[in-house]
Amino acid sequence: MRIQVRRTGGFAGVERRAEVDTAGRPDAAEWHALAEQAVAGGRSVPPAGVPDGFSYQITVDGRTVYTADPRLTQEQRRLISRVLKEGA
Repeated sequence: MRIQVRRTGGFAGVERRAEVDTAGRPDAAEWHALAEQAVAGGRSVPPAGVPDGFSYQITVDGRTVYTADPRLTQEQRRLISRVLKEGA
């Protein structure tokens, strides 16, 4: 499974991207479950954000959803954090 996160906005307006490929990872099942839950809570179009808040694009195996602060689900927040921390 290929998981991509794109974060835009914030005070400085800096874009950040990261990607994780779960193939061959010992924790792949955990990533898959979290990614499926995060995508289920997303929208098909970018939602309106808040001033200086972040907007996110989450793509899991070609399926893209959008979300924004402060309306992230717990699963989206965990997935985004992990991908931005561990991804390339």
